[in-house]
Amino acid sequence: MHDKDTIRVPRVKTEAIPNQYDGPKPPVKSLGQGTFSLDYANSEDAQEIDTGIRETIKGIRLSILAMGIGLARLKAKGLWADLGYHSMSKYIEKLGDDTGMDRSGIFNWLYIGEAWLKYRADLEKIEFSDEDGPTKLPYLDRALAAHQKRDVFSKLKALSLRGFIAYSRGAGAAVEAPPSKIRVVGNQIFVGDTLAVTLAEMLDPATRGYLEGVIVEAGEALEAGEVILPVRLYDQEELRRFERAAEKLKRELRVNYKGKK
Repeated sequence: MHDKDTIRVPRVKTEAIPNQYDGPKPPVKSLGQGTFSLDYANSEDAQEIDTGIRETIKGIRLSILAMGIGLARLKAKGLWADLGYHSMSKYIEKLGDDTGMDRSGIFNWLYIGEAWLKYRADLEKIEFSDEDGPTKLPYLDRALAAHQKRDVFSKLKALSLRGFIAYSRGAGAAVEAPPSKIRVVGNQIFVGDTLAVTLAEMLDPATRGYLEGVIVEAGEALEAGEVILPVRLYDQEELRRFERAAEKLKRELRVNYKGKK
């Protein structure tokens, strides 16, 4: 082939690709979580939240706070519809059926999550976490109605669940109640040094916690010489309405009783 028949391919100028790596990106802010990732609680994806809640219930990742926030997000953003449900209540009902959880317990987690979302800025400021007792959160509104805001969030961290419930009712200056003879040791409940109840080891943490709370409350009522009236209610929403009415009725009954003595 002669030189004049040579095909010349034009040279294309190439540019060097600069190394733009400037270190790892800062992680998205997440909940305090120990060795577990609980970022699903902050997700906007219905399926991711649903999966995270179900895994947590199974004991793969234990965080009542994360489950509550996840449930509250599903409700607040209507994400239950993305999962094919007609309402949040229907989703909770199916979730309870699928996981073996009592729906009243799931509703309680929802109320915990709703309280977190409502007061998130204040709770993050005091670095509130699962270790501080998320079951206190549903009583925040009542405590804020009875006390100064700055005091409420300080007591939220410092008091036990029992102490914070008493404080939320406006009962004095949040002095802890005297120690009870009722003690929980592992899966056993003692009255003084006497073993009263042993709970099955295979119970899931939420169910066992619920039963422990009921038994301890009953024991402390007996210690105080009070009478216990078991009442079965449909769900936590009905419980809240009943609780307010019952407190009002108890005050009226006691006033009338004292007036007749």
